[in-house]
Amino acid sequence: MEKMKLGWIGTGVMGNAMCGHLIDAGHQLNVYNRTKNKADNLVSKGAEWCSSPREVARNSDIVFSIVGFPPDVESVLLGENGVLAGARPGMVMVDMTTSSPELARTVSEAAAKRSVTALDAPVSGGDVGAREATLAIMVGGERDVFERVKPLFEVMGGNVSYMGDAGAGQHTKMCNQILVAGTMIGTVESLLYAQRMGMDLDAVIDVIGQGAARSWMINNLGRRIANGDFNPGFYIKHFVKDMGIALAEAQRINLSLPGLALVNQFYVVAQAMGYEDLGTQGLYKVLARINNMEDIAGPG
Repeated sequence: MEKMKLGWIGTGVMGNAMCGHLIDAGHQLNVYNRTKNKADNLVSKGAEWCSSPREVARNSDIVFSIVGFPPDVESVLLGENGVLAGARPGMVMVDMTTSSPELARTVSEAAAKRSVTALDAPVSGGDVGAREATLAIMVGGERDVFERVKPLFEVMGGNVSYMGDAGAGQHTKMCNQILVAGTMIGTVESLLYAQRMGMDLDAVIDVIGQGAARSWMINNLGRRIANGDFNPGFYIKHFVKDMGIALAEAQRINLSLPGLALVNQFYVVAQAMGYEDLGTQGLYKVLARINNMEDIAGPG
């Protein structure tokens, strides 16, 4: 693969590992993060620190971003000191944040006016997928630009798919998050039942995790619950954001999603209980409290 000058914005739970894979593949990385010390390990591996998204863009041919919320995306990409402000004609912006499909289209249109192209490329697979470079990456935008960036996506993920025009990547991620929501509450309720019955949670997962109920949730986050590990692979606060986007899109097209709406309410309760910085498996703590059950040990 040709070695490239790349930019990376957002070095949190997911972005740090993803950026690291690109450095390990031999690319030159220019990095920016709102909290500088969260990029220290990448700088020590050879990345160049930049003082703003605008500076990242000035020194890069392709800029990747993965931040928290849609307003962060808008600021980082379209703001006065954002990527587009420092972009050169021909540059590519790739936003890997889970964000609004409408915002993805807005970014694409704004980029085109500057002779820049944009892809929306949200990911699924959590912190494990980011560390092991096995993420699912779902991409919207121009097909030829996707093909150009695809070798870089393949450094970070094991399942890279082109989904259609601008916003299509985000719509695919909404499908993913709707399914995650339903599977997550099923995982939690299954393990609550096992705990109340006095069963060994790991032993239960060993069996049901290989049958018809098999899922990534039970075999990965279920294990974390069993071990009292509620640290974030993906924050509750970010999942609430994602469900809110999906529900807003559904309302826009007059689509009823009662299951998603119910799970969203449980996660809003989790935030009210102070669990917003736990991983999504922290939903277990909410339902344990509702059922007056002894909590499994863990942070929060």
